[in-house]
Order: sequence, then structure tokens, then C-alpha cells
Amino acid sequence: MKGKLESVDSGKQLKNFIIGPAHPLRGGIANFNEALCSSFNKAGIQSRIISFTLQYPDFLFPGKTQFDKGPYPGSIKIEQLISSVNPITWFKTAWRIRGAKPDYVVIRYWLPFMAPCLGSIARLIRRGTSIKIIAITDNVIPHEKHLGDRMLTRYFVKSCHAFIVMSKSVLEDLKQFLTAPRVIFLPHPIYDTFGEKHTREEALQQLNLRQSYRYILFFGFIRKYKGLDLLLEAMADQRVRALNIKLLVAGECYDDLDYYTNIIKENEIGGNIIFKADYIPSLEVKNYFAAADMVVQPYRTATQSGVTQIAYHFERPMLVTDVGGLPEIVPHMKVGYVVKPSPKEIADAIVHFYANDLEGEFSANAAIEKKRFLWSSFVQGVNELFVSL
Repeated sequence: MKGKLESVDSGKQLKNFIIGPAHPLRGGIANFNEALCSSFNKAGIQSRIISFTLQYPDFLFPGKTQFDKGPYPGSIKIEQLISSVNPITWFKTAWRIRGAKPDYVVIRYWLPFMAPCLGSIARLIRRGTSIKIIAITDNVIPHEKHLGDRMLTRYFVKSCHAFIVMSKSVLEDLKQFLTAPRVIFLPHPIYDTFGEKHTREEALQQLNLRQSYRYILFFGFIRKYKGLDLLLEAMADQRVRALNIKLLVAGECYDDLDYYTNIIKENEIGGNIIFKADYIPSLEVKNYFAAADMVVQPYRTATQSGVTQIAYHFERPMLVTDVGGLPEIVPHMKVGYVVKPSPKEIADAIVHFYANDLEGEFSANAAIEKKRFLWSSFVQGVNELFVSL
């Protein structure tokens, strides 16, 4: 794709806004929005992000802090205008966007709690304008369900012209709310915002870990649906105990931490688990992936996952469960393993991986496979969807 992308009707350079979390807010969606904005600009589409002054009230946020202390992400423009609980800011955001007259707006939707805010902003932008609303729907049916989720989601999806899904399971979920949605599937691009990969030795030194052991990694926020308990039970398998490996758990716990520590105590595997139960700043992410022989995602449910795309960036083998969109992203026995979400199948794969010394083969395949997940392809897909509207 060469040159600047132009709208088909007037020949003018395209302009868009992204509505969603961004720096200094933390997390995978913020990282994604920043990378997407940068990629739009590289493609010649004028893009900026409108983010939140207040994303979640503190009493609703399960973590320690909503903010990342990392540096500002390059030259992209981020405006903090939206309070998720203050309708006055919804009007101000809509008027700001209407006044700028973009061709389209990309809204990130991941949680029913955000539906009143984002759905209202979308309706206010649309009213009396030709601005198109395209939603990237990370989840339509949330992993952790609550009363009223469907009503809230229906309010949001009916405010949009079209949708982008990053797993085919979300596409099927969307059909529960709209009979014939305008929707395209674009796989989650690779996270390339965490720096260049470096050697295992450098990573172990940074993390103060011994080189005499091998390590597998569970990375990201800890919630029940992510199945860390299944992985801990797999680590208790006698065959896995016999391996010279340790499980590195890196991520803030949004559940009862005692639930997991009790599993570790009951199975007497404390010597094989390294628990970093805290948010991992962006500048430190590369150390955990470089230190790991394999990244394990033992999820009970899933749509897509940013963790797989970080693993691809660092060319790490992966073990994922056969849920949601994960099997679409990780080819079985090529980049890693796709197994049922059970401790035995997870343990079987870990044993097979080390017994057959597959790290080098899977890592080389990951370096090839990751070319499927380019940001330029994602941007082109968004633009083609807009043109079709």
C-alpha cells in the first residue's frame, strides 16, 4: 500500500479519531490503541486518540492503579476528555469530534460498563452528520457475566455503523444482537511496542533468575477465567515435577490471591513457582518473555489475546487452550500447542515440549508465522471497511 489513503468521494486525506484508553492509562487495550493510532498516521491517515480522564471509579477497579509510569508513546496525539460516569463529558467529546469533521471514528468496546458512555457518544456524533462509527469489539459477551450485560451491549452495538472483530467467536456473539451486522474479521496485530528482544541471559540477569533452570511463563492479569489454577495443578504432575523447570507468574491478581497460594501449598510446589503478583511496566515486559522457553495461556474462556501477540513479537513458543479465538492464532505443533483446558493435557504438552527439545523449532516457526499479523494489514482492513460504508 503506497502513498496516502484518500477518501473515495473527494480525494482528500482521510481523518479519524480513536475513542478508548491510552497513555497514561495502562493495559493491553491502551497499548493497542496507541499502536493503531501510530499505524494510521504512518499510512497517511490523520489519527488521534480521545481517552479518559476517568476510566473506572476506584471502587470498581480491581487492581492497584489504573496508570502506567512508562514514557509517552511517541508522536501520537492523545486528548483526555471522557469520564465514563459524567454525561457532560460525553457531550463535550462528541462536539469536539463533530467540530473536527473526521471521516470516521473507531471506538473500542470491551466491557458492558462502558456501553452508556460509548454508545451515547456514538449517537451524538452520528446525529445529523455523515461521520461513520466503526467499533472494534474485543468482547461482546463478557468473560465474567453480570445482570444487565445484554441490555447494555445492545445499546452500544445499535449505535454503530460497522464492526471489527479479532476472533470468529466474537463474530458469532455479535449476531445475537444484530441480524445482519456489517462486520469484518481482522486478526489482532503483533504488539511491537515493548522493545526489541534480547538474550535469555540478559533477561535472567535483569530478573535475578538462575540460568540453571528453564522457565515457562504465565503473563497478564490474573482472573479466574484465565485458568492459572489449571496450570498450577499441571505443575504438580509428577512428570512435570521431574523436569528442571519453574513457572514464572507475572501479572497483577484481580482474584483472591490466597486461592492460588493455597493450591501451591497443598501440592507442595512452592519451590517451582516464582510469583510476581504485580502489574508489569511496559519497559520490563521484554525480560519476562525473553526469559521464558514457552508462554502458557491455560484459559477457560477467551476471545482473542494480546499475550499471544506479545509472544509472537518475541518469537516465543506458546501453549494455549482450545477456547475462543486462540486456536485461530496459534497453529498446533507448529508454533506451540492447542490443548483442552485441563491440568493433564497442559502437563502432557509441557512434558512433550521439553522431551522433544522443541523450543528452537517452534521459535523459528513463530518468526515466520508472525508475518500474518502486521499493523499495516489491520489499517488497510479498517480503511476498506470504511470505504464499503
